[in-house]
Amino acid sequence: MAEFEVATGAGELPAGDDRGREAAVRTAFEGLLQIRRLMNADTGDAEGVPAEWERRQPVRAVALALEAAGVPPSAVDAEGRRTATGYCLGAAERAGVVRVEWLGPPGSGAGYAAEGALRNCADVLRRLGWDALEYRGPRRHRYLDVEPPPAGPPRR
Repeated sequence: MAEFEVATGAGELPAGDDRGREAAVRTAFEGLLQIRRLMNADTGDAEGVPAEWERRQPVRAVALALEAAGVPPSAVDAEGRRTATGYCLGAAERAGVVRVEWLGPPGSGAGYAAEGALRNCADVLRRLGWDALEYRGPRRHRYLDVEPPPAGPPRR
């Protein structure tokens, strides 16, 4: 059985049919929630806090959370041309922080849709215990920096 590959929006879309992909994402996300229940058993809200696995692989965890919530990933073709509008993830300047952008092909209107789309991404991630802050870069390009909250003593 092939390993499940998350869609980060920085590469080609994962191969396979839509129904098979939806089932694989659902199964992987349920697995992530099970990891949270097991690893965060000593917290007040085990499913509402990123687990250690997510802290070590934040890009994978954020990609899975967004795709499981029905947020579409962007994609590029083999030549690196953007072919789909959606989230695109990568490492931010600080370690452990994920940069979330809303990108699409030229003429797609992705820049105009970015504010609402990134707000939706932030809402999805905050419900799962991530900290998500919006910033504007050069030419007012919007993006989110997403990270797990600081690890602290167990909450009861």
